Amino acid sequence: MTSVEVINEAEDSGPSGYAAARLRLLNEKERSGPPRRAALARLTDEWLAALFAAAVQEQEVRGAALVAVGGYGRGELSPRSDLDLLLLHDGSASPAAVAAIADRIWYPVWDLGLALDHSVRTPAEARKTAGEDLKVQLGLLDARPVAGDLGLVASLRTAVLADWRNQAPRRLPELDELCRERAARQGELQYLLEPDLKEARGGLRDVTALRAVAASWLADAPREGLAEARRTLLDVRDALHLTTGRATDRLALQEQDQVAAALGLLDADALLRQVYEAARTVSYATDVTWREVGRVLRSRAARPRLRAMLGGRAAQPERTPLAEGVVELDGEVVLARTARPERDPVLPLRAAAAAAQSGLPISRHAVRRLGEAMNARPLPVPWPAEAREELVTLLGAGEPTVAVWEALEAEGLITRLVPDWERVRCRPQRNAVHTWTVDRHLVETAVKASELTRHVGRPDLLLVAALLHDIGKGWPGDHSVAGETIARDVATRIGFDRADVGVVATLVRHHLLLVDTATRRDLDDPATVASVASVVGSASTLELLHALTEADALATGPAAWSSWRGSLVADLVRRVAALLAGDVPDEPDQAAPSAEQERLAIEALRTGEPVLTLHTQHETPAEDGRPEPVGVELLIALPDQPGVLPAVAGVLALHRLTVRAADLRSIELPSEVGDGAVLVLNWRVAAEYGSLPQAVRLRADLVRALDGSLDIPGRLAEREAAYPRRRGVKAPPPRVTVAPTGSRLATVIEVRAQDAPGLLHRIGRALEGATVRVRSAHVSTLGANAVDTLYVTDADGSPLPDGEARQLAEVMEEALR
Repeated sequence: MTSVEVINEAEDSGPSGYAAARLRLLNEKERSGPPRRAALARLTDEWLAALFAAAVQEQEVRGAALVAVGGYGRGELSPRSDLDLLLLHDGSASPAAVAAIADRIWYPVWDLGLALDHSVRTPAEARKTAGEDLKVQLGLLDARPVAGDLGLVASLRTAVLADWRNQAPRRLPELDELCRERAARQGELQYLLEPDLKEARGGLRDVTALRAVAASWLADAPREGLAEARRTLLDVRDALHLTTGRATDRLALQEQDQVAAALGLLDADALLRQVYEAARTVSYATDVTWREVGRVLRSRAARPRLRAMLGGRAAQPERTPLAEGVVELDGEVVLARTARPERDPVLPLRAAAAAAQSGLPISRHAVRRLGEAMNARPLPVPWPAEAREELVTLLGAGEPTVAVWEALEAEGLITRLVPDWERVRCRPQRNAVHTWTVDRHLVETAVKASELTRHVGRPDLLLVAALLHDIGKGWPGDHSVAGETIARDVATRIGFDRADVGVVATLVRHHLLLVDTATRRDLDDPATVASVASVVGSASTLELLHALTEADALATGPAAWSSWRGSLVADLVRRVAALLAGDVPDEPDQAAPSAEQERLAIEALRTGEPVLTLHTQHETPAEDGRPEPVGVELLIALPDQPGVLPAVAGVLALHRLTVRAADLRSIELPSEVGDGAVLVLNWRVAAEYGSLPQAVRLRADLVRALDGSLDIPGRLAEREAAYPRRRGVKAPPPRVTVAPTGSRLATVIEVRAQDAPGLLHRIGRALEGATVRVRSAHVSTLGANAVDTLYVTDADGSPLPDGEARQLAEVMEEALR
């Protein structure tokens, strides 16, 4: 059925005919995107025009018009878009007649279940309201006649545009502030896992704002790619509306695969990457446009005063040199008049470094000219030393690096400098721990690393490794392994010598080594420290890896780094540094129990019941001189008996305490104190929220858990039933493996599972049936994923044979399912 046939069907059959024709149009597989949105707008125009014509004929009213505003005014209707309508009249008809016309139009729309944003005004009232309400004025900028007195609508449009242009110096800053407030509430579209296609920064609202700026004649947005970006966002919204059947702009996780399929894309990642690309184009155009608006407004405000000072002569903007061929002009970094980019291949990096160092934006025109010159004469490979130094300067400039990098990336310079960047550009990270896309995370890591350059001997290697540490995420397989190969190529390309290339490659390959080891392995086990020392090889590489670990975690997001993680990594680095310096650590079994552990053990043996203490641990005082808490230490001593691990873990879970690490040891007390072994547990815990529970309550519940009067599984099941889960998202099954640690003290079992209340309790119960002893447990949680590592031995305290270890892992995995 053609568009004309669909419209005729709507005209012939009234509201029900319009509904049928609308449904038929939305189900046409061969028509989508702009053609479908335009056809839907035309279909709606014809239906509303018929309603309007019948209404004005019945009331015998002249001087009235039905006007589409906002998105409908632009002729773009998504399947579930609101209808934004204005009933415009010249005031000659009676209020009752105008109200009757409105009712004849509004009620049929409501009867079909369509969302309607409506108003009834004279031209004077419309202009007055627009002058008071910026959103109304923005909607009227797109006013389009649907039916009625065309002259009345044309007159209103002319007046509204004139008002907008006359009031632009006052209203544009108001619009800018409105956009900033919205961005602060909704976030940046190009980084959100569940973005709002309309309200988030870089979304459809910002495209509308750019149209309004252009209508003011004060400034204009960069046009390249903007129309395509807008089309992409609208197409995705159309597919979202049709997939969900709802008027929603939020691209929820559980709907992304269906939306991707509707658009003919491979998967949800391909969809998000396309959305991010579009949002990045809009965001960059927004930055450039508002910067130009600010420049023009400042220039206009200063012009009369400068003319008076110069005796009526026009003032010439001052150029301030920043670097060879680079100057500052009116708050932007531009190329000097004498610059010759086609003869100076280092100029792009020199200009970018100068911009970041001065904290100024780099002119879009300058970047474009540099890109054209780079096409004509790229940097030689390997890069000259000056180019490498300018790159390091750019990366070490701190926060200003981000805006400069984004400007270079928007014009395609980054992928010309580092071709492998294209694979990580706008690549989403489906992990709630990560705040940014892969490429932005790499830049943010360099920014965080710039704050740590005073702590390392080779800041240049740290900054380049920070930029490249996740570059392998654009390839299949282990991103660290792929990243090592890419890092070697890039480091060689930019001119590092063979030794430095090796260091950068090592840092990229093992950038997760320290944090993974510190949070998941027993640091008292000499094999743990020796394995890290064998990888890093030297104190200088260890120093760089320590700084990269912290920068990477800080750039990931708030959940990826804490004082506790930092203290564990620092402890590991201290032990590895000592080993590299020739100090051999003592075997942990040789260490005697602490005085407090022995005191608690004696009391537990005397009373026959659990004894515990709870106190806060602190690290070295921070810069303000106050010690910073790194966790809470819980010491428990009780007569050795079965079921201790699940009982203690379950009680802690019931009291909403998160377990970070647990060390278990059996102490044989001297015969003069008493006979029998005492189990001493040293736990590091943190409250999920609120204050810590009282030690008396913990002890009472632990006694009940051990004697069986406290139903821990039942209580935890109640909590887990109320645990929030994202609708439609199924967690992957747990996985239990034997880690190839090389420890001579124990077998290392690694459990990866969805984090949930009482996970360690369930692990302890799974171990109950096996004749093994748990030496220590180390718990690491990132977002919704938990990695729990257990050091286990047989009853005699020896590591398990390989076959038994694999069988234990299989039994535990089955039990955790």
